[in-house]
This record gives sequence, structure tokens and C-alpha cells, in this order.
Amino acid sequence: MTVPSESASSVTSLTSPVQARPSVVAAAAAAISATATGTPAKATKSHATVVDSLAASIGVANLPNQRHKIVSRRGASFTIMVVGESGLGKTTFINTLFTTLLREYKRPEHRFQKQLDRTVQIDVVRAEIEEKGFHVRLTVIDTPGFGDYVNNQDCWVPIMDFLDEQHAAQLRNEQLPDRRTNNDLRVHVCLYFVPPTGHTLRPLDIEVMRQLGSRVNVIPVIAKADTLLPRDMVAFKDRIREVIAAYGIQVYAPSVSDDDQEMARRNLAITSAMPFSVIASESDVLSAATGKPVRGRQYSWGCVEVENEEHCDFIKLRNLLIRTHLHDLIETTEKRHYENFRTAKLAREGRTDDDPDVRARKLFAARMKEEEELLRKRFTEDVRKEEARFRTWEQKLMAERDRLNKDLEFQHAAVKAFMAEVDELAARANLAKRK
Repeated sequence: MTVPSESASSVTSLTSPVQARPSVVAAAAAAISATATGTPAKATKSHATVVDSLAASIGVANLPNQRHKIVSRRGASFTIMVVGESGLGKTTFINTLFTTLLREYKRPEHRFQKQLDRTVQIDVVRAEIEEKGFHVRLTVIDTPGFGDYVNNQDCWVPIMDFLDEQHAAQLRNEQLPDRRTNNDLRVHVCLYFVPPTGHTLRPLDIEVMRQLGSRVNVIPVIAKADTLLPRDMVAFKDRIREVIAAYGIQVYAPSVSDDDQEMARRNLAITSAMPFSVIASESDVLSAATGKPVRGRQYSWGCVEVENEEHCDFIKLRNLLIRTHLHDLIETTEKRHYENFRTAKLAREGRTDDDPDVRARKLFAARMKEEEELLRKRFTEDVRKEEARFRTWEQKLMAERDRLNKDLEFQHAAVKAFMAEVDELAARANLAKRK
């Protein structure tokens, strides 16, 4: 089996912007700007009053608006990889997700043409989606030929090589003087499509998901959910979760925090629905409940609706990918998967903490910390001395005050005695005159 390089990958570009549904990308912009601003730390009541008054006067509270303007102007780049054997509806799902024709369908006679070559190809499709003035540079990566053979040994190697090559390209780009012309193809999320067998994960699925979990955010997706009964789908999901837990497969799971109860509730609902069961369709059918045209599939026994949560988890998956966790997927790729690759890569090249430059920086940091500690101790000692001197001076002042108060009381008593003596003498003089 041959491993295609990045230069040999087939790349398709959509030159004209794609108009998406008027709620998909705008929700992504709100998610990015809201997450990127952060949460301020708590302050005391008096300090908070001062800060609030200052913020109201100097415009600190306008920072989220500034961040929103920056994100709206720059847009966002988002890369999705779909992995799964042919015929599971990956192309239909991508087109349904963005409500537009992003990928052309293969002709039936060409669908399994790659089986003769026994190679896994990397197809890259680029498009720019614009909605309400916000632009998303979307990249969809497909892996035709994966899992289509009787012997699928090492069929995942080209995919892993592609993921590692994108991280390596980003690492090389960081060392260049001019990094503005970066063609970043790091995958932010990988949708692994599981065939709806109703049994459990196959050995191929387990191995590939284990390999993917250490390189990218993996989200398992059960394709063609309308081929299973609801009770069979519940049992199928439970068995998949058991296998994922038993083999320690790393799948993307939104963090659950007690700070935001609404976000925690939503993340728990998303986690409980994983793996997501999806139905994809680009045609409209009449809804049995409302009689209005909706995306779905028509059968002789009725119709299944794509955006009906009682039929599948398409809405939950779309919300996870675009509306609520798009920024988290990008940030997790940057701060966890890329950093893990970078650390391992530099360690293999011998650039670890034992490097002389790293050791010198650590010694300098330790020395600066020691000097800072000495300055802190000296400052504390000076403050303590000044406080002791102030207390001594205060005690002297209080003693002098007490002495002056006593002298004043003594003088008041003397004046009262003198006035009493004067009154007595005046009374005697009046008495003598009367006689």
C-alpha cells in the first residue's frame, strides 16, 4: 500500500463564497467572540465599586464588543475530516450540515475504483462560507478508500501521516521569519462514521479511533440511523460507549463546569448523546406532524426528518460543531493536540529541559525569583519597623494627651475653687454693709 504525500493529495477549491443558512455561521461567530473574552476574577465589595466606576468612565466594559469586531473582521478557519468506509453518507452529511453542495457525488461506477489500487487518498475541499457579514474559511478533508478492502491492515497510516505532517508544517512555520503566509491545515475535528451494524465496534474501528484520539478531536458518528429501530439504536450506543471506555479511546468531550449551569446542562446532554446517530438528506419531504417541507427521507411506511431530535441526533451534532463548541474545538487542537506533538517532536530532537539554553533560562528564572523573595522580605521588614515606630509614637501622643487632660482638669478645679472663694468674700462684704 502506498502512502500519498500532502503534495499528491487532490485539492478542490470553491472560488465563490457559499451562502449558508442564516443561523449557522453567525452562531459560530458569537461562540468564538464570547469564549475568547474570558471571565474576570472576583473582587471585594469596595474594590469592585471602584473598578465598576472606572470601567464606566474609561470604557473597559467595551472590550467584548472590540473582540467581537475583530473576530467578525478576520473570520475563522475551520477544518473537518470525515473518516469512514464508502457508502456511509459522508458527502451527503457534509452537504446537509452546511445546507449547500460542498462536495460533488462520485459516479457509482467510480465509487470503488480505488479498490484496485488499494490506496487511501486524501481529498481536500476548500470553501468560504459567508453569513451576515461573517466569513468562515471551511476545509473538508475526505479519505476515500478507507476500510473498503477485505484486508484493511495499516489502511489508517496515510491518515495519521497527514495529521502529523500538518502539525510538523505548523512547527516549521513558527520558526520562519515571515509567518503570515501560513497554509494551516490542522484538523480541528474528525468525524468517524461507524456503520450501523447494530452490534459493536469492529477491530478496525477500535484501532483507528485509538490512533486518531491522540492527534485530533474525534467524534464518533453512527451513519444512516434510519436503518435501526430506536431500541436497537439505544443498545448499539451503549455497546459503543462500553468499548470506548474499555479500550481507553480518547473522544472529544465538552468540559462540564458548575460556573454556568445552562452550559453544564447543555454539555451533559451532548455527552450523553454521543455517539451521535445521524440521518442526512438534501431533499425535502412533507412533515407528518406539521405538513410543512423539511429535510428528510420518504419511505413507504412514512418519513424520517433530519432535524427531528426524536429521529436522530443531527441537531445536537450540528450545535456541537458550529453553534456552541466551534471555538473550543479550535482551541483544543491548538493547546492540546498540537502542543503534545510539539513537545514529543522537540524531545526526539534532543531539545528538552536538559538543553543548556533551557537550563540557563531556568537558572535565571530561579535567581530572579530568589531576588524577588529577598525584596519582598526586606519590604515586609521595613513595613514592620515603620509600624512599630508608628505605634511607639502613637503611645507617646496618647500619654501626652492624658497628661494634658489631667493638667487641664487640675486647672479647672483650681478655677472653680477660686471662684467659690470670691463668691464667699462677696457675700461677707454684702453682709457687713447691711449691718
